[in-house]
Amino acid sequence: MSTIVVKLGSSIVADERGELRAEVLRGICAQTAALHAQGDSVVLVSSGAIARGMRVMELPMRPRTIEELQAASAVGQGKLYRSYDELLREHGLTSAQVLLTFFDMSARSHYVNARQTLRTLLDWRVVPVINENDTTTTDEISFGDNDFLAAQVAILLDADMLLLLTDTDGLYDSDPRANPNAAPVREVTDFSQLDELDIPLTTSPLGSGGMRSKVVAAEMATAAGITAVIARGTDERVVERAFAGERLGTRFAPQHGRVSSFKLWLKYAKPSRGRVLVDGGAAQALRERGTSLLPVGVVDVQGDFQPGDAVDIAASDGNGRPIGKGIVNYSAEELRLIKGMKTSEVRELLPRASEEAVHRDYFVLE
Repeated sequence: MSTIVVKLGSSIVADERGELRAEVLRGICAQTAALHAQGDSVVLVSSGAIARGMRVMELPMRPRTIEELQAASAVGQGKLYRSYDELLREHGLTSAQVLLTFFDMSARSHYVNARQTLRTLLDWRVVPVINENDTTTTDEISFGDNDFLAAQVAILLDADMLLLLTDTDGLYDSDPRANPNAAPVREVTDFSQLDELDIPLTTSPLGSGGMRSKVVAAEMATAAGITAVIARGTDERVVERAFAGERLGTRFAPQHGRVSSFKLWLKYAKPSRGRVLVDGGAAQALRERGTSLLPVGVVDVQGDFQPGDAVDIAASDGNGRPIGKGIVNYSAEELRLIKGMKTSEVRELLPRASEEAVHRDYFVLE
């Protein structure tokens, strides 16, 4: 049987006033039940807690400060989940509220624990209803209207599809609100074809994401071999139709050369704590031969990090774009001390030192 992760954006969960779109949610839950009845698993990742809190507190516009956003979420989260729970129970389904933070994804042990918990819920035939724990997150570490969160959930569950529901019928070659001649993009097989598109950042006064974050989420999922679809959440039977392979919205094909879940976690979930500049030879070896990074290839060290942190790695003579990201074996202070040294010299200075600054198994190309 298959697993589908369905992400509902704020504009699908609530209208412009913050009122729940009860009939839309009712339809999504009915489709969840239909797929559940045929043996498939559905995971719901829902935005809308802040929008719901705004309506309850009669706030005239979306708050701007982090503490007001967290307070609005605290007001709205329980009420939002209760709506899902009641609608799913109408179909005889048991649901579970799961609140995750960016830290739960960025710390590997938390990531693995979240995966085990969610897999247990699916084994029990429970429908997880997931949201970001807005009351404990910060503006520096958040998922962006839950698009990235949904992609990470799809990856850790090895889902078959990530369905991102929004208030437009997919991706366009420019912003359809500004350009009446904007044309829809129905299928994406190569993400480089999107480089020239004008993809808007925001879509709704109630949400914090936008089409760009959905495209990045789709790229994350497809790198793990998961089909991704961006579609209009108010379309009739959109979940069932997308899952059946019907042509609607924008479909992103799984990418060739599937990347391991660990490297996807490293690339997209674990934050970088610094930057390491390398010489031309090391840069070429990392790009083309998949080697480890040795201290001798390090030219400069930027930031303050500890062993086990992730760092961006870039060529010292390049344009500043990272070559990739890796988990470093040294602190920034140690790496500054041994940069440019051969392994024998490093061992004289640090007898228990690791041979690699970043091992190839803990490095992923951008």
